[in-house]
Amino acid sequence: MKFIVDNQLPIGLSRFLASEGLEACHVMDVELDEASDREIWEYAKMHGYTIISKDEDFFQLANLSPDSTPALIWVRIGNCRKVTLISAFKKILPNLLEILQTQQIVEIR
Repeated sequence: MKFIVDNQLPIGLSRFLASEGLEACHVMDVELDEASDREIWEYAKMHGYTIISKDEDFFQLANLSPDSTPALIWVRIGNCRKVTLISAFKKILPNLLEILQTQQIVEIR
């Protein structure tokens, strides 16, 4: 499974996921840091990425096309330090791939 991290989240999240053996990049890595949500969505769909974002627009896009990719990890944690964000991902990571097999949208709170 591949992950692309949206602009509202730190590049450190993609680096953490990569350090855990997952394929992950940040939108800046693929020159999409100034792209619209729809462009990021289409890129993720075309390249088989799961989007990780805090942006509700991706949640709405996912609900418009629930039977298609990409999947979405919707981060619902308020403003927080990177360490708090990484900690939340550490907790869910052991089960995340399994959860994504049955759910298109996964909320992290």
